[in-house]
Amino acid sequence: MQKICNKGRGRTLKGFTLIELLVVVTIIAILSLIGFSGAKHFIMMSKRTKCASNLRQIGVAIQLYAANNNGRFPMTSHTTGTAIEKAWVYQLKEYLGEGFDLIRVSPGDPKSDQRIEAGGTSYILNSYLFVPEYDPFGNLISQPYNMPALIPRPSQTMLAFTIAEDTPVGAQNDHTHSNRWTNWNAVIEDISPDLHRSGEPNADQTDGSSNYLFADGHVETWDADQLKAKIEAGENPAYPPEK
Repeated sequence: MQKICNKGRGRTLKGFTLIELLVVVTIIAILSLIGFSGAKHFIMMSKRTKCASNLRQIGVAIQLYAANNNGRFPMTSHTTGTAIEKAWVYQLKEYLGEGFDLIRVSPGDPKSDQRIEAGGTSYILNSYLFVPEYDPFGNLISQPYNMPALIPRPSQTMLAFTIAEDTPVGAQNDHTHSNRWTNWNAVIEDISPDLHRSGEPNADQTDGSSNYLFADGHVETWDADQLKAKIEAGENPAYPPEK
């Protein structure tokens, strides 16, 4: 009689140990986290790119406006009052066309929808170029560089910034107070140097970047800590460089 040997008889199936299961779960969690972080970074980059595009279009519109208005820039609410239709960005509406509402807000601005509804904008103009400065007695201290022809170095002169996220959404909030930028807190009261970031802001708003429109129409992206370093070194990047 032939003897049949069943090699599988008596063998027990070995399952995962608790430690092995924990390792697998940890690996899956890490991979999910990496994927989520990558997706957040991609979304941030997309919004930053669209924001830069908005600023470029605004730069072109400002130049067209000046060409049709005796070489002068549009005026801010500091000069025209608080009426929505007189805000600088509305003076550009015919030049920005049908995409006006989407161009005047940054996709990275958490209050973009509110600003659209209230007639505001995510972009604010450099007060050195658009706002006259007076002393406490009402005497004129300095005239703004309110004409492209008056700007000594357009490629080095900042024209517009992204507004601080906590700034109210109304149309009258349309310019900086750049002459006060003697410390970092004064800067972040006006603008959002970390608007484009992948997570929540850190304590001093240096974990992220923002876009900056220059007077010649080009846009640069600066890391927030890059801007802070300039301020702490006593340099005010908003001040127009002289000849």
